[in-house]
This record gives sequence, C-alpha cells and structure tokens, in this order.
Amino acid sequence: MAPADENRTTGQPGLRERKKRQTRVALSQAAIRLCVLHGWADVTVEQIAAEADVSVRTFRNYFAGKAEAIAASHVERMLRVADDLLARPAGEPLWDSLLHAVLDQFVPPEGSAQQDSAPQNERWRAGVRLMLAEPALAGEIVKANAAAQEELTKAVARRTGTDAERDVYPKLVASVVAAGSAVAVEHSLRAEKPAPLGAILAQVFEQLAAGLPVP
Repeated sequence: MAPADENRTTGQPGLRERKKRQTRVALSQAAIRLCVLHGWADVTVEQIAAEADVSVRTFRNYFAGKAEAIAASHVERMLRVADDLLARPAGEPLWDSLLHAVLDQFVPPEGSAQQDSAPQNERWRAGVRLMLAEPALAGEIVKANAAAQEELTKAVARRTGTDAERDVYPKLVASVVAAGSAVAVEHSLRAEKPAPLGAILAQVFEQLAAGLPVP
C-alpha cells in the first residue's frame, strides 16, 4: 500500500496536504500581521504574498482576497482544538479536555517562540480591534465560524460517542465552545486594562461546565 493510501486509511493528512495547510496558515498569518500593523485599507494581496514569501498566483490559489485569508486562521485554530480534544486522555471530563484544548491553541505556552513573537502592546490590541470591525471581514468570519463548528462537532461526537449528524449534543457543545471562546477574546481585547486571555478562557469554561449559574 502506498504511503498516501496509508494516510487516507488512518485519517491523517498526507505530506502534500500538510504542506498546503502550512501555506494557508502562512498566508493567513501574514495577512493578519500586515493588516493589524498597517491598517486594512493599506494592505494589498501583493504585500501579503511577499510577506509569506510566495507568489500572488499562489495566494489566489488559496484565497479570493485578504478577508478570506484572515478568516482562515480561525478555522485552522479550531481544527487544532479538535485534534487536541481527541488526543486528550479518554477518562478526562469533557469540559476539562475542551478547556485544555482551547488554551493550548489560544494561549501559547510561556517562553514559546509563538508567544515571544506575538505583540502584546496596546497598539497591537487596537489594531486587532480595528481589523475585526472591518465590514469586509464580517461575512468571511461568519463562514469561518460555521466551518470551525462543523469540525469541532465531529470531534465532540467522536469524543462522546454521539452522532455528529443525528444528535443535538455535539452540535450544541461545539456552538457553545465557539461562542465562549469568541466572548473571551472580545473581552480580553476590549478590557480597559490588558486582561490575560488564558484567565478569561478559564473563567468562561468554568461557568459553562457549571451550567452558567446566575452570579
């Protein structure tokens, strides 16, 4: 059996697919970085392609425009959340597993290269807020949320032994996780004083796991 067939059998992406995914991520991160630092209107597809060290033609092979490129990061992150969820210990409570999976993807470990390269100053936070408020991005974010929830639904279904198509439970959990994560990010970005995203996510998931009791 060929290696590519083995990958299809095990459900793991082959080398070609992994490289395509890496290129998508590189382009998406380049689009976010440039738009946050320089403003939506002042960033072109040509600049994004150059930042990711690919051709404009390659960019066009992956995305129709910079809005789609930016939104792709959300889908990729939730794909990794789904992968992390399935890799958690089988006996771990679902909401504990979900919190760990979300934290692993939304909050880089201290001292990691990802954390060190992520600007944490107010200019960056303000740039992210402006970018997310861009009307041209709204439709792509909606589509990205739908795609992300679909993938997370499949992971929750596998984790809980439910059916992703017939059962409400995995769809509901995926929807709540997506909404809770978005609320935490929004709260962190708009807090008067810098608020650690990890602490907010932990608070959100603690309340979700408890059934959202009235304060």
